[in-house]
Formats: sequence, C-alpha cells, structure tokens
Amino acid sequence: MSMFSKFSNDFESRGSGIAKNAPKKKGLMLFFEIFIRKFWKLLQVNMLYTVFFIPLLIILVAISFIYENMPVALTLCGIMLVLFVATIGPATAGMTKVMRNYVLEKHSFIVHDFFRAFKANFKKASLIGFIDCFIMLSVYASFVVYPILAKQSGTKLMYIPMVITLSLAIVVMMMNYYIYLMLIATNLSFKNLVKNSFALAFVAMKNNIITFAVNAVVIVGMALLYIYMRYLFFMLIPFVPSAFLCFVTCFNSYPVIQKYVINPYYASMGKINPELVNETPSDDISEEVICEDMGGKEKPIGKRKKTKGRRIS
Repeated sequence: MSMFSKFSNDFESRGSGIAKNAPKKKGLMLFFEIFIRKFWKLLQVNMLYTVFFIPLLIILVAISFIYENMPVALTLCGIMLVLFVATIGPATAGMTKVMRNYVLEKHSFIVHDFFRAFKANFKKASLIGFIDCFIMLSVYASFVVYPILAKQSGTKLMYIPMVITLSLAIVVMMMNYYIYLMLIATNLSFKNLVKNSFALAFVAMKNNIITFAVNAVVIVGMALLYIYMRYLFFMLIPFVPSAFLCFVTCFNSYPVIQKYVINPYYASMGKINPELVNETPSDDISEEVICEDMGGKEKPIGKRKKTKGRRIS
C-alpha cells in the first residue's frame, strides 16, 4: 500500500512548467542533453557505419590464407581494399548528415538520411576518403621506415621527415572536422571545401584542440582495450566509438561553419541563416494572440494534504 501511495504522491504536485521562450541551453549542458536523448540512436548509427569496415575484416582473413593460395588472397585483398577506400568517405558523409541533424535538434530517419547523403555526395566524399586513407598509410609507413633509416645511417635527421608527415596528418585530421560537414551542408566545390576546411583548421584552433583531445582520449582508450581486453574491444567497436566521435566533432565544429561560412553567405543576401531563426526568442507578434502559453508562469501546486476519513477503494 505504501508503495502505491508513494507513486501517487508524485502526480499530486505540479511545477511552473517550461517557458516557451526560455533561453536555450548551451555548451556542455546542451551536449549532454542531446547525447543522453539520442544515445540509442547513436548506437544504431555506429552499427550502420561499422558495416563499411567489413572489407577490412575480409582483408585480414584473406591475409591469413595468403600462403595457401596467394593469387586468390591477393586478388580478394585488392578488391576489398578498393571497395573500402571508395565507400568509407561516403559512409562518413552519411553519418555526418545524421549527426548534424541531431546537433541542430532535428529529427533524422537514420537509414534514409544516411544513404541519401551517401549517394548525393559519393564522388567528392570518395575522393576525400581516398586522401584520408593515403595520409593514414603514409603516417604508418613513416613510423616504420624512418626509424630504420635513422638507425642504419646513424643520424637522427631521418626523424625530421617523420615529424613533418605526422604534422601534416594532424592538420588533415583537423580539416576533416569541417570538410564532411561542409560537404553535406553546402554546395561548395571540392576546391573550396579543401580551402575552407584548411583555413578553419587554424582559425578555430580552440575548438579543434578540444575535438582533437576528445578524439585522442577515445582512440587511446580503444587501443588500450585492444591490447589488454581484446574481447571488450570487439564488443564495443560495433556500437560506440565512431558515432560518438562524429557527434562530438559535429557539435563542436558546426557552429564554426555557421559563423564563418553559412552565416556570411546569408548575410550577403540580406537574410538570416534559417538554422538560427528559432534559437532566440522573438517579441514580434504579428497576429492577435488568442491563447497565451503560460509555461514558466504557472503557480506551482503542492501536494494535497491528507484528510482523515474512510477511503473508498
């Protein structure tokens, strides 16, 4: 009986409601509000994105059989590598489209929006994906080759090209914070996408450092799991890291694109960016108000006092 009365008491009180023009949350408060609300959606997006890494898994399997049938294994590796490089960029564009909608607090049909962006931006996104893969492969090669050359030559000068390669890779990584977002949000040419993303990689350094730090923590954490708790690593990979990192990137980087790319475009036409129209309350009432929203103005109602007497059940 006490349990039922406890729950019933929760319905006997009422707060003042939520004001229609209440100030919008910002920063970490808004981030965690959206993240918690869309948590299960992020898991679904991550699962969809992970599908495009299946070619890499097939390559690993094919390599294990390379000594048994080298021609077949090499052919399969080549086909899967081309498939991965061609589709990982468009898949990233699709995931970015969904995450941008979440950051703007818009509804998104995950599969529909994902593959719509995948198809609409396939050519440019494939080229971006190819460049990203090439840079990653170059960084890996530099960490393998240059230390060996430095040891053979007996000079540490061979580490300089390795540092240059790593520095360029970090710049390209920061460019990626913006290039996919501009790809799905604007109709800029590929040249302007690269130009703008390169500029924003330096202009918005504070945002980029925050995004880079979060990326580094998650990547290092996943690497440690792979080393020490491999079973947990493979359990989390399909659900967690990619969508979370994309969400963090979109949340932190898209306001920068609005400020430096989208807002100036609309300002040049004497208009306001439609994405910002509903962010600030407006006092302009063009029509006669019939009903007034009393959210935030109502007087809170407390719990009713218990009265003595026989209760009818």
